[in-house]
Amino acid sequence: MRKGFHEPNEKPRRFYNAVEIAEADGGFAVRLDGRGLSAPKGTRLVLPTRALADQVAEEWAGQGEIIELGAMHATRLANTAVEAIPPAREDIARSIADYAASDLLCYFAEAPAGLAERQAGLWGPVLEWAERDEGLAMVRSAGIIHHAQPPPTLERAKAVALELDDFGLAGLAFGAALFGSAVLAIALLRGRLDGQGAFDLSRLDEAWQEERWGVDEEAAERTARLRVEAAMLERWFKGLPRPT
Repeated sequence: MRKGFHEPNEKPRRFYNAVEIAEADGGFAVRLDGRGLSAPKGTRLVLPTRALADQVAEEWAGQGEIIELGAMHATRLANTAVEAIPPAREDIARSIADYAASDLLCYFAEAPAGLAERQAGLWGPVLEWAERDEGLAMVRSAGIIHHAQPPPTLERAKAVALELDDFGLAGLAFGAALFGSAVLAIALLRGRLDGQGAFDLSRLDEAWQEERWGVDEEAAERTARLRVEAAMLERWFKGLPRPT
């Protein structure tokens, strides 16, 4: 095989030894053998806090002979924050409002009664918090038929998103998609829930089914991968710059 030639879909090999963090442009850059990371389109990757830089650096330091890009969630989120978010903040914020418009936490099971009771007991307090502390008054429904959310609620969800910097907005968008819920993503952002708690609330129905019918191996592997992402996101939110 020619030097530098890679078969399609071949994973890249590790090409560096040392991973370090250095101050750069008012933030922190992750360096591989002294060279700073760049996002896919060439934008220099500078993180706003040391905590976020640590998170990215640990992913690179933890790679073996083969670089598993798909498992480097913080690195991908950082790339999104520096390249995809800045030109599309309005659209990204609108997408978060779209998740609120059909938020998972607003669709309670009609049956079985035990599942409906569990949802009410666990989702209800989060919805109450969202209305009280975030101004997100959500319409609840039973079953899967869509019910529109109040326009002021959707505008508020969008406003919460736009209040964030690019790194916070990237994380919130990631969380809304991960959980199927803007409310859960905002609760994690605010520290109302931790990553595992938010993830567990997003899959109450799946957990209920598993308790009765057992756990499918493929589904268990997927759940484990998503739990890793939820834990990463909790740490990401904790590493964001603190409001002044």
